[in-house]
Amino acid sequence: MSKKLIVSCQALKDEPLHSSYIMSKMALAASRGGARGIRANSVVDIQAIKKKVNLPLIGIIKQSYVDSDVVITPTITEVNALYEEGVDVIAFDATDRLRPSYQTFASFISEVKEQIPSQTLMADVSTVEEAINAEALGVDIVGTTLVGYTARSEDETSLNVLQEIVGKVNIPVVAEGNIDTPDKAKKAIELGACAVVVGSAITRPQYITEKFSEKIDGIDKSDKDYQ
Repeated sequence: MSKKLIVSCQALKDEPLHSSYIMSKMALAASRGGARGIRANSVVDIQAIKKKVNLPLIGIIKQSYVDSDVVITPTITEVNALYEEGVDVIAFDATDRLRPSYQTFASFISEVKEQIPSQTLMADVSTVEEAINAEALGVDIVGTTLVGYTARSEDETSLNVLQEIVGKVNIPVVAEGNIDTPDKAKKAIELGACAVVVGSAITRPQYITEKFSEKIDGIDKSDKDYQ
């Protein structure tokens, strides 16, 4: 997936397009538009997408636990479900936040690598330090997915952090998070990203419509209001 576009096909439960069938059609449309990979949430969505496209899949499972703020593939249970489904890459939160049952990221990745040593793993990080740590612990890819979504990165932008990470790690770096224009995607590649993941700007018409409508109504909200 070097220097390619990956489209994230996800819809939240309270959104009109929340449906595995619709996500499979989104993936098909993305494929026809030139996407060379898909990022998808949940086994059922992944299964539906596989029936429509033959593209590399980054799989995640978003699951909330009462004792942790980590949501993206937080435990070995979600990892195993994705592994059994057979995704090309399993992605997970790789921030320094404690996982469910107070598990550290180091403990989590050790458990993952022990159980599925051949699986390609992607670390969703929010800081340069987290990217360096993830590489040291043996992940294969890092992504800027969580830049701006953690207390340590709330004032950062994905492109700025991307540039720093590229200079500090030796594994592939994926640009993701608020890459909402073609120019930003192009810039990410120029900064050294091996691929760019775009989600909301392509696959969430409710979000896209809100941006137009609020601008027209004179409400100029920041991008973070839409995350």
